[in-house]
Amino acid sequence: MYTNEAPNKSGIILLSGGIDSTTLLWEYARDIALAVSFEYGSKHNMREIACAMKQCEQLAIEHIVISLDFMNKYFRSDLLISGGDVKLGEYDADNMSSTVVPFRNGIMLAIIAGLAESRGYKRLYIANHGGDHFIYPDCRPEFIDGITNAIKAGTTNAVEVVAPYTLMKKTDIIKRGAKIGVDYENTYSCYQGKDLHCGACGTCKERKLAFAEAGVTDPTPYSS
Repeated sequence: MYTNEAPNKSGIILLSGGIDSTTLLWEYARDIALAVSFEYGSKHNMREIACAMKQCEQLAIEHIVISLDFMNKYFRSDLLISGGDVKLGEYDADNMSSTVVPFRNGIMLAIIAGLAESRGYKRLYIANHGGDHFIYPDCRPEFIDGITNAIKAGTTNAVEVVAPYTLMKKTDIIKRGAKIGVDYENTYSCYQGKDLHCGACGTCKERKLAFAEAGVTDPTPYSS
């Protein structure tokens, strides 16, 4: 059995390296024993993971990366390297629906549920939020309710899913993070996956707008 070196911590976080999961990491750092990022073949995956690693180093939280190579090989999504070009434009259903990666959160939560059971941890943290409900089915409240019940019933230690941002907007998440000093400079959002945030894709536009609405200085260098 794995020996937890931080016995007072009992959480695992699904950490992409974007704004939402990074804020969640900082907010619940006192309970998070392990952060898990997944390499699943998205265009921006490696830049996000690099940010996730930096955040965990700052907070002295164990971080691991798990490969889900099958998703890029067999799933259809323009977010994946194997897919088409990500559309530019607003963060709306017309532009973003092609970036849905089928059942991504379900797959990832199932894996970290197994990790939690193996290590004797009790909570899984996920940073889905209200702004994604109309695009991504596995970010909606009914999905969180269903997967919470399934994981609790399917683990010997009744692992709980913690999703405190489910009904929140990204603007409110940034406000919350700014109060606790989250390092937003080391986060990544652009679905184009370039060196600099493109500034023109839906996720870049959402990022810009959220910082502006929150009244928080955006530290992001954009190419446009």
